[in-house]
Amino acid sequence: MKFTKMQGCGNDYVYVNCFEEKIDDRPEMARKVSNRNFGIGSDGLICICPSDSADFKMDMYNADGSRAQMCGNGIRCVGKYVFEKGMTDKTKLTIETGCGIKKLDLNVENGIVKSVRVDMGSPELRPQFIPVAEHGKSFINRSVIVGSDEYFVTALSLGNPHAVVFVKDVDALDLKTLGPKFENHPLFPERVNTEFVEVIDRNTIKMRVWERGSGETLACGTGATASATASMLNGHTENAVAVRLRGGELLIEWNRDTNKLYMTGPAVMVFDGELYI
Repeated sequence: MKFTKMQGCGNDYVYVNCFEEKIDDRPEMARKVSNRNFGIGSDGLICICPSDSADFKMDMYNADGSRAQMCGNGIRCVGKYVFEKGMTDKTKLTIETGCGIKKLDLNVENGIVKSVRVDMGSPELRPQFIPVAEHGKSFINRSVIVGSDEYFVTALSLGNPHAVVFVKDVDALDLKTLGPKFENHPLFPERVNTEFVEVIDRNTIKMRVWERGSGETLACGTGATASATASMLNGHTENAVAVRLRGGELLIEWNRDTNKLYMTGPAVMVFDGELYI
């Protein structure tokens, strides 16, 4: 099986062109390729497939084989892949995902995709659609007991569920202990991606993320978007925010007039390879 290893801000996936390759058991393949000791090593598997409703379809799986609806870093890499591999000459693309069709604008210089701007859609704030096992019109800055400690959580969905927690020092957290407690909290019936955010100033935040099914990753595009949105909703920042991640930086913008979120960031090809399966 031919594959390409790609990363966006250190959020790395194995990409397979399923116009040419056939994978019978994609969840099992995701577990196999993601293993960093016995496989290729990644945060998951992304299959680039034909679509009846968009230019391409992104079918993605976490490192544990669970299916994921959307990944901001992953979809930027899809845009770079299909353009630089000659699958399209468009610089404006539509990509079918598990949470609908997303629009991409490719910033191309001398045939190379330098960055990608993604229309991330509108944030879903209603608890039942995130989902969160609570009632009300939103779940903003609500008290949640995790273990024996109280945290104030802002929850929202960008096609996948996110819980954003503001902290004083994000680097001091023991995420290996804390992350699974949030991910598997009964408040979140489909588990949850958890972002721990430190506000630097009105236009900058710093974030670490615990992704459901993958653990801590160096970056998460939907998580960065959720963190920036939560920062705006709680009055911590303006409507354009630089999100500092362990693997790089993303720009998140919220157009309040259209209620659309936009994410701009890099996409990098690491290497092409062939897996003997």
